[in-house]
Amino acid sequence: MGFERQDSFIRMVGERVQIARKEAKLTQEALSDKLGFKDRQILSNIESGKRKVSTDEMLALMKHLGKTLEYFTDPLILVAEGAFCWRANAGPDVLDAFEEKAKGWIALYRTLGYDLNEPVNPLFPQLAITTRNSFEDAQSAAEQLIGQWDLGEIPSGKIAESVEDRLGVLVLFVEAPRTISGAASHLRDLNAILINRHDHDGRRIYDFAHELFHLLTWQTMPPERIDGETAKKPSGRRIEQLANAFAAALLMPGKVVESGWKRDSEKVKDVHDRINRLADRFGVTALALKLRLENMGLLSDRDKLTMVDSRLTWNGRAPTDRNLPPLFSRSFVARLQKALKRGYLSVRRSARILDCTVEDVADLIADYGFESPY
Repeated sequence: MGFERQDSFIRMVGERVQIARKEAKLTQEALSDKLGFKDRQILSNIESGKRKVSTDEMLALMKHLGKTLEYFTDPLILVAEGAFCWRANAGPDVLDAFEEKAKGWIALYRTLGYDLNEPVNPLFPQLAITTRNSFEDAQSAAEQLIGQWDLGEIPSGKIAESVEDRLGVLVLFVEAPRTISGAASHLRDLNAILINRHDHDGRRIYDFAHELFHLLTWQTMPPERIDGETAKKPSGRRIEQLANAFAAALLMPGKVVESGWKRDSEKVKDVHDRINRLADRFGVTALALKLRLENMGLLSDRDKLTMVDSRLTWNGRAPTDRNLPPLFSRSFVARLQKALKRGYLSVRRSARILDCTVEDVADLIADYGFESPY
């Protein structure tokens, strides 16, 4: 272990000692007495990462704080870090269990990055938007991103790759319960977006854009754990409304929507067919496009009176073997393959974290066209 990695490990252990001590409601003085330290400065140095923990001290910490060795020493688990914002209808037990899985994937990617000297850039841009801003401000921010990132007229095809490349966000397409659509995850040195790969692609891309807004505003507007219009606090509901405005403008640029709507109005008379057709072009759901058209004032009174939502059927392609996004992502699997090849991680440990078999790990690596590491 190099000096840099060793220093990082000592800091991690110290932080976890402090977290466990506070959970146990012990002062530094009280825990120092239990450990037999002559004064609390020794414990203070441990918690601040200035001093290693000896074997005997670790055993005593495990005893008095009621934690396992892995709790203190395993970098492949997240301890009291990593905030999540879920788009989900899942019950607490289902969501808690899946969040633990997600923490493992994120911790794995982050730790292997340090092992491979590919650390994530902790500098992450933030939008200058708060709950005091208007929906128009959120939409304007989205339109600016389209220009700055050169996303073109149909951003849905480029947005995920741009977020990975420009922001260093870990993007994961995952196997999730049907009641979980996705999430944003914020750590101090890594941000991630998780998307249920079995959702229709129109749903997937909208969830992605919505969660991107949360990452870009996390410092000023940290979201609630479960997002949506049912957020508990008024401020939470406002944040979700701003996120929806941002996502709509990011995926359906105003000028392109207007020109496309006017062009199709001359060719396609039925309003339902027009919306379904244009939604297909943008890669969003028909209902999302309908709301965007309403907010832009492009639907006539006749359109509103004759429209039947059940005929707005386009939700993006249904997931099939031909269009299902590959599991996780290329950057995630590339890092995993390199770590396995260099012996930084055992294949059995990787299989446990990914909740699959050793053979599944080999198939996952092969699916992305990488050489087998074993």
